[in-house]
Parts: sequence; structure tokens; C-alpha cells
Amino acid sequence: MNVTVPMVGKIVNVAVKNGDKVKENDPVATLEAMKMEMPVVAPTTGVVKQVNVKAGDEVTADTILMVIE
Repeated sequence: MNVTVPMVGKIVNVAVKNGDKVKENDPVATLEAMKMEMPVVAPTTGVVKQVNVKAGDEVTADTILMVIE
């Protein structure tokens, strides 16, 4: 399952790496948008297969941050 963001912003940090196990609603990254920091949470329980961003990356709405299987 793809992990996406709902709006334009900047990735402040990525809390997981490839191979990490996550549970649904675990924070996996932090997005800064509109001068606020918002957690990005795992949409499902699984294993992180691919991380596409790093801290400091600018992202747009629906950018795929990572893939969880």
C-alpha cells in the first residue's frame, strides 16, 4: 500500500527505513505544511518495502512517500 500526503509541503523527518515493521496508524514521517508539522501515519500494518523521500524533500499532494506491504 502506498503512503501519500494530502497537500504540498516539506518532509521534516522520516521515522522508518526499508524492512521496518509498522502497525496501522504508526507515525512514519512528519510533513511541514502551512507552517504546521503534521504526522504521516501508516495506512496499514506491514513491512516498509520502499522509502522514496528523505528529510528536506519538497512534496506535492499524492506524492508516494513509501510503500508498505
